[in-house]
Amino acid sequence: MMMLASRRTFMSTTLVAAAVPSALPAASYTWAEIEKFIEKGDVKGKLTRADLPTPALLLDLDAFEANVSKMIGYVKGKGRAIRPHGKTHKCPEIAQRLIAAGAVGACAAKISEAEAFAAAGVRGLLVTTAVVGKYKIERAARLARLAPDTMFCVDNMQMAEELDAAARAAKVTIPVAIDLWIGNRTGIQPGAPAVALAEGLQRLKNLKLTTVQAYAGHAAHVVGFAQRKKVSTEEMGKAVETINAIRAKGIAMERLTGGSTGTYNIDTDIDGVTELQPGSFMFMDVDYNRIGGADGNEFYGDFPNSLTVLTTVVSKPHDALVIVDGGLKAFSTDKPFPPRIKDNSAVTFAYGGDEHGKLTFGAGAKALSVGDKAEFVIPHCDPSVNLYDRLFCLRGGNVEAVWRIAARGMAQ
Repeated sequence: MMMLASRRTFMSTTLVAAAVPSALPAASYTWAEIEKFIEKGDVKGKLTRADLPTPALLLDLDAFEANVSKMIGYVKGKGRAIRPHGKTHKCPEIAQRLIAAGAVGACAAKISEAEAFAAAGVRGLLVTTAVVGKYKIERAARLARLAPDTMFCVDNMQMAEELDAAARAAKVTIPVAIDLWIGNRTGIQPGAPAVALAEGLQRLKNLKLTTVQAYAGHAAHVVGFAQRKKVSTEEMGKAVETINAIRAKGIAMERLTGGSTGTYNIDTDIDGVTELQPGSFMFMDVDYNRIGGADGNEFYGDFPNSLTVLTTVVSKPHDALVIVDGGLKAFSTDKPFPPRIKDNSAVTFAYGGDEHGKLTFGAGAKALSVGDKAEFVIPHCDPSVNLYDRLFCLRGGNVEAVWRIAARGMAQ
């Protein structure tokens, strides 16, 4: 078996002012032993960053915990609730930690994600995409029996009537949210169409209308805080007017939910918005770093980057080029920009195929040799997480936990 030669001390360079523990003392394990530690999650006090097979998805726990504390503290300090989006992390362990920190539950993009969270004991779920078709509607009724407070979005009476029939057959009452079209995804038009849908839902005895969902996803990534504020305020204003019009019909409504990492400090100042559902704040990525902050800085640094991909240099064709073992299958490729190397800004990444990345070196770049590690901030966190089975959680250079990405690939 291949033996591990040494351990490396790794110092986190996030923006979090926290004491970084020194790396574990040097020790050697066979790769068979390391694999057993990882499979069992028995890693604390045993493994360091240098031990991990690559490419590996890493979570800086100090940065992650600071991000969670800041976001939840900010939103609750504004008198709003927060239901972070599980499509970002797909990890029940993270959902549970967010709830323990003060979140009221978790959003799930698809019913399969919600099922994975519910099976792990997560409650307060909101399925943000409508369940359409007999198969998914039957699953929704089944999930409602397991987790009765799970909310489902509707935007038309046909789907609502089918969901009501399934709920009646399962002898459950399902909470529902009207999904508004205020972005570029799904929903019914705000105003009169949504009010008419709310009135129609009152006739369905096994559905209970409690919520309006208004997610202006396009607003989240508008570059420049002033313009982003203008767009989000206009779109969420339509949602506020709609929920008030529904209430004017004598229909009680508990919440207006929406918002994102890019608009958290905008939407919490809009009267009538009662709940936020951001997700990326806990991880961050190159995409969000580009949108600009309220302080006028072009770099959006409200939340430090806690999520990275660790790779290994596997080839060095010449001094100005090295090849790492992370390519198209290691990072999301939906953005027009590549991963950004951490702690070595003069190095540029380019995709070299499915399995490989090509690093070129500018002036002042730190040289890398075969066997060295290179760590990258990811272009887009949600689809990048979906490429991995597990998340390695580090405190400084030491691996503290391994969390399973239980909802990986669950797009149904």
